[in-house]
Amino acid sequence: MIVAMSLKRGHCNAALLLGGLLLIGMTSACSSHSLPRTDEWERTLVGPELKNLLAPGARLEMIATGFEFVEGPVWHPDGYLLFVDLPQSRIMKWHPNEGISIHREPTNAANGLVVDREGNVLACETGPPGRISRTGHEGKPASVADNYQGRRLNSPNDLTIGADGAIYFTDPVFSEAHERRGQLGFRGVYRIGASHTITLLANDFEWPNGIAISPDQQTLYVNDSARMHVRAFDIRTDGTVVNDRIFAELRPWSPDIKGVPDGMEVDSLGNLYVTGPGGVWVFNQEGKRLGIIETPESPSNCAFGDADMRTLYITGTISLFRIRLQVAAATHPGTPGRHQLLPSSGG
Repeated sequence: MIVAMSLKRGHCNAALLLGGLLLIGMTSACSSHSLPRTDEWERTLVGPELKNLLAPGARLEMIATGFEFVEGPVWHPDGYLLFVDLPQSRIMKWHPNEGISIHREPTNAANGLVVDREGNVLACETGPPGRISRTGHEGKPASVADNYQGRRLNSPNDLTIGADGAIYFTDPVFSEAHERRGQLGFRGVYRIGASHTITLLANDFEWPNGIAISPDQQTLYVNDSARMHVRAFDIRTDGTVVNDRIFAELRPWSPDIKGVPDGMEVDSLGNLYVTGPGGVWVFNQEGKRLGIIETPESPSNCAFGDADMRTLYITGTISLFRIRLQVAAATHPGTPGRHQLLPSSGG
């Protein structure tokens, strides 16, 4: 069935409706829809620093749409992108040649994803009940963590893996249902060590959300969606954190611009990419805003991908986008520092 589709800053003449999902077919006339550059779009590319990060002639492309709410993109070293359709409790797969398919269903409302160097998928399952899970090649999820000091986690949201193999994750309260079931009384940021010891790093966030680690493993970034800012912490040798400070604020430049700080990524130069109001905000290591890659939907998360890790994939609200860069991810899939294997707790 062929249907028409329109966007805020561009249009696609035809798309394939398959199983209720509107796809930009890789073999169709609109297989890779580039959103036109407008004066407004160019205006948000603040300064030459951000323009120098984009590949020559790079344009934002929409590669799939029609989901309910997408999140958690991560590039798998086998050559495809995973992301979640959160309300549908699905992990979706986008392959450059094969298009869209369902990778895992149901997922216990999986949100943030990361892939370890063995190709296992670690997920923040918001639940309820919430947990961190690991799914290997056999396809059966196993629990890595579901409680802190015997009390259930709220609703794990996003995660990253350090060079030492530790998992850092955020645990806000996702909904009223989670609030009613809550046992902790706070919304925390945690570290899971190789022995599965769970350490609380911070408990004063209003809505801890995206999380990332600098390439030198010295700085932990965590944003607070409710307070519209990103905080930074120094990481000590034992994995705990000190020197909490506000790294950057993401205030929309117009009341019409929607969105909050959400998913984050770091490139090999140490620049931080934060999905936020109106697009992806890019900051250097000092917290200076280099510019904003504007998106036609409020973005929820982003991840580097492709064989050279120089494409930024962006989950919008109902659509999946990408844009080519000149700079690569901080580390590549399968290398120590981003994708590490932790044994299952068996819980």
